[in-house]
Amino acid sequence: MTDVRTGLIKPGYDPRLANEDLAPLQNQTWSSYNIFAFWMSDVHSVGGYVTAGSLFALGLASWQVLLALLVGIVIVQVFCNLVAKPSQVTGVPYPVINRAIFGVLGANIPAIVRGAIAIAWYGVQTYLASQSLLIIFLKFWPSTASLNETTFLGLSPLGYICYAILWVAQAAVFWKGMEAIRRFIDWAGPAVYVVMVVLAVYLVSEAGWENISLDLSAGESLGFAESIPVMLGAIALVVSYFSGPMLNFGDFSRYGRSFEAVKRGNLLGLPVNFLFFSILTVITASATVPVFGELITDPIHTVERIDTPFAILLGGLTFVIATIGINIVANFISPAFDFSNVSPQKISWRMGGMIAAVGSVLLTPWNWYSNPDAIHYTLGVLGALIGPLFGILIAGYYVISKQFVDVDAMFTMSPTGRYYFSGGYNPNAIYAMLASGIPAILSVVVPKLIGSGLWIADYSWFIGCGLGFAAFIVFERRNPRILV
Repeated sequence: MTDVRTGLIKPGYDPRLANEDLAPLQNQTWSSYNIFAFWMSDVHSVGGYVTAGSLFALGLASWQVLLALLVGIVIVQVFCNLVAKPSQVTGVPYPVINRAIFGVLGANIPAIVRGAIAIAWYGVQTYLASQSLLIIFLKFWPSTASLNETTFLGLSPLGYICYAILWVAQAAVFWKGMEAIRRFIDWAGPAVYVVMVVLAVYLVSEAGWENISLDLSAGESLGFAESIPVMLGAIALVVSYFSGPMLNFGDFSRYGRSFEAVKRGNLLGLPVNFLFFSILTVITASATVPVFGELITDPIHTVERIDTPFAILLGGLTFVIATIGINIVANFISPAFDFSNVSPQKISWRMGGMIAAVGSVLLTPWNWYSNPDAIHYTLGVLGALIGPLFGILIAGYYVISKQFVDVDAMFTMSPTGRYYFSGGYNPNAIYAMLASGIPAILSVVVPKLIGSGLWIADYSWFIGCGLGFAAFIVFERRNPRILV
């Protein structure tokens, strides 16, 4: 019997554009809780914890950090609602909805850009999770320390073992399909919360509440006028951190029962969940000062310092689960759809995901992650293109198309098709991407090249998004390609 959660391929659909993973869903079943759990898996990660904790190094007071986090996540919520609707209404993933804007072949451009970013981060997140596993090995099997002394291509034999275990575990969950992934994130997010609450309670009880200072500012206290640009930078950092999953959120909103259910899930999963997570992060990090004598913003290191076997086992496995959750939802599913979109008959959803998984190993992320310049010039440049892609999609759907999408036309290669445009590409979308992408990339690269900490680099996503939005509207107004 056909799985109702797979897409329905109609007789007129061109095989070069359709398979069961990309076609419009026959049934959309995800509830608000499923979306909420998705965001819990996305937020509850080592990277999210460190990002929230790192804002205190900017010289902001605790209330200013929390305000910046809240404002940033509300912006993310608004943008996620915008990008969610076209995919939820049509039942198609992110790369397919882009066919209505970039053209049936042009949609491969944003798909490949997003997929490339996901591959890079997939490797990094797997490596970070493997470090938690490595700590467990060294604690419970001290003899494995000998496997951690030599390195090959930058990683020890024990490191390879831990990486391989995580790689296989993630691939196994992914291979079982979206329903298995939904079930995994439904319990993974809450499970991480339970352990983080236990960790916070333990550290506070050890320190004594009277010794907890919520002012973690590591720099000099800033005056009101001085704090404004720093807070704006912190807000931009939050938006940039979530820019990847925000762009391809349509890959998940397509499963929502209704757009209202998706919006409720976003409300619970973003501002409500993120605020509680941030407060929990602040309290936990604050307690590390009196307990360990220094501020620790990495939860893996916090658990390691407790030096209790049960705590290391529970904490290590929890952060492994947390990282698997965010890695699958943020960095596995996106390239799965993106690469499948390039050649639907040759690359299935599962094969697309495995291409990303194998590619992430070939990048040797343990070497790449330790090189700040490599990170800057790869993710920095590619990340600067996320803003333009977002702006163009939103402008195309809401302003130019007036929220109308001809679903069947996204699956035909007929030259007379609505979205065939010019040889399968919409020139206006390409021009808009160049007009917005180049300035966004320059805003990241130029300050680095001239050795300047210029503030403009913090806003590359907003620059690209705004320019992409405006440029696409201007090009479509001058030479309309999308006809409604």
